[in-house]
Amino acid sequence: MSDLWLPQAASSYAADIDGLLFTITWIVGVWFVIAEGVLLYLVFRYREKEGRRAAYVPGKSLRAMSVVLLPCVVILGFDLFIDAIAAPVWANIKERQPPHDELVRITAEQWAWRFTYAGPDGTLDTDDDIASLNDMHVPLNKVLRFELTSRDVLHSFFVPELRTKQDALPGRTITGWFEPTALGTFEIICAEICGFGHTLMKGALTVESDEDYRSWLNARATAQAGQPVEGHGG
Repeated sequence: MSDLWLPQAASSYAADIDGLLFTITWIVGVWFVIAEGVLLYLVFRYREKEGRRAAYVPGKSLRAMSVVLLPCVVILGFDLFIDAIAAPVWANIKERQPPHDELVRITAEQWAWRFTYAGPDGTLDTDDDIASLNDMHVPLNKVLRFELTSRDVLHSFFVPELRTKQDALPGRTITGWFEPTALGTFEIICAEICGFGHTLMKGALTVESDEDYRSWLNARATAQAGQPVEGHGG
């Protein structure tokens, strides 16, 4: 259903986020129609007529104030309902860190994405780290944990199909995770205006089988052996 007007859902928590979007859309949509209907009725019912002067209503009576207070109570109720159903989704995505299969540091800069994979030892900042520029590969149905940071200004790592969006702040490392559930290549977008080349700051995220992913990692490791590699992985 979400594919009718949203990008493909390609992560384990995409359906939960889409469910929240649909719930909020229905709530807002229904009350928007009601509010506009009431507005049009009042405009027509109390339109200017010859021989009838407009009445001045100060709005000090309980009945007059209820026109404002009752909608406020209704809105508060719906806000609390939305908060209640959104809280577990937020906790699952942002507060809990499931055991990960892969670890990657994502470094944003004007105007590129740098990816550093923990090598066979599973630890970053060691000799077996594997680097890639603007080209991110991940295995299907595996949990990838990322450490996101920025070298210069504020950026935002955004992959719409994964429903993953996280700001990257200079001087700070923010951790997150996702589990891709669909094969394919998806665009990595910077969702924060970051300077002259902002619109050119794009990368590619390829979700592939575990076998293809290991082959890609091995190819990257071979290519960078003996010297730093700054180009795209192949």
